[in-house]
Amino acid sequence: MAAFFSFASSKYPSYNTTVNFPPKPITLTIRKDGDGNDIEKRSLRDLVEMKVTSIFRDFRPLWWLPNGHLQTIYCVLGDFSKHEKVWYNRTYLRLADGGTLGLDFTPVDEKSNPALKEDTPIIVVQHGLSGGSYESYVRAILSRAILPKEKGGLGYRAVVINFRGCAGVPITSSRFYSAGHTDDTRCALLYIASRYPKAPLLALGFSLGANVITRYLGEEKENARFHAACALACPWNLEDNNDRLVNSYLGKHIYSKGMGGNLQTLLKRHYKAISADPDHYVSQAATKAVSLKNPTLEEFDEAFTRIAGGPPPVFPFSSSREYYRHMSTHIILREVQVPFLAISAADDPVVRSVPTDGGGNPHVVMGLTPGGGHLGWFQAGGTSNVDRWTTQPGSGVVKVNGG
Repeated sequence: MAAFFSFASSKYPSYNTTVNFPPKPITLTIRKDGDGNDIEKRSLRDLVEMKVTSIFRDFRPLWWLPNGHLQTIYCVLGDFSKHEKVWYNRTYLRLADGGTLGLDFTPVDEKSNPALKEDTPIIVVQHGLSGGSYESYVRAILSRAILPKEKGGLGYRAVVINFRGCAGVPITSSRFYSAGHTDDTRCALLYIASRYPKAPLLALGFSLGANVITRYLGEEKENARFHAACALACPWNLEDNNDRLVNSYLGKHIYSKGMGGNLQTLLKRHYKAISADPDHYVSQAATKAVSLKNPTLEEFDEAFTRIAGGPPPVFPFSSSREYYRHMSTHIILREVQVPFLAISAADDPVVRSVPTDGGGNPHVVMGLTPGGGHLGWFQAGGTSNVDRWTTQPGSGVVKVNGG
């Protein structure tokens, strides 16, 4: 009982948001005011301080969500159906291995917004574990980002890349998704870039999706299709954060088993399709995974994700630990070659280990709020009970090239 009261009553020690800039930030050549043909050179620090002022606004939690546990649980269990509605047009993308992605584009009715030109920036979203474009944390940001400028938004397009099997996307091959396999992202970006060849692509990743985007950027370096990226609640060091998670009662029995159970439920939904060939090693792994009793995240990953989360020769891994070590992003962050902003919460019960120095990368800015939980950030003083600190838009920056 004492543990419960400690959990329910814990307070943030302060409201100060910490923003860590690299010692020698890169200089970028950008369009003035994000529009027109006039260009100027600015350091990454100057650009963030001028254009992303919202990151310097301290996060103050709602009084009835005073800690990271409550913020996280409300993000999962809260009813947001009447708030921040976003409508999508879906395109199914069939991949070379036979798998399928679901790309959800918004706004739906582009003809009603003449400001959407060929070079209008596109926010490319990758969602969290077992989520999709319907998630409240996705809709909260996109509903404002796609709003016309005259109505207080950014006037951008957006597209959510729904992972295989997520958000109603069918499983049509013997492959699943994972925290670090990036080929599906490459295929989706190739399609988006061919559909809107003049539009800058801006990455926005949530949790597992942030990890995938960070790995993609680190792998592609200067060849990445993104002009800039933002990662929210990225899990970074997968092995370390998993160990920290299961070393507490709430971490193991609420969060880890919650995530493991969600993945198992998703796999059960697609079990018939993914196990069509009973002799295939992925089918055998799926049979083992769906039979687990109340699995933790690591137990599910050991049974299935390390095997089916990507193609050979990288997959299968010999163990979930090897999979975690290989797919972590704290070690690849130094390779990112585009302007990159990462925001984490110090009281995130799922992600406890954060590389706040940004790996010394001159392209990386790290923000750390004292609270917010995992993808919560429900703030006081907003226009509604579900107002999030992360929805405050900047004025937008379009990079021309690096300097």
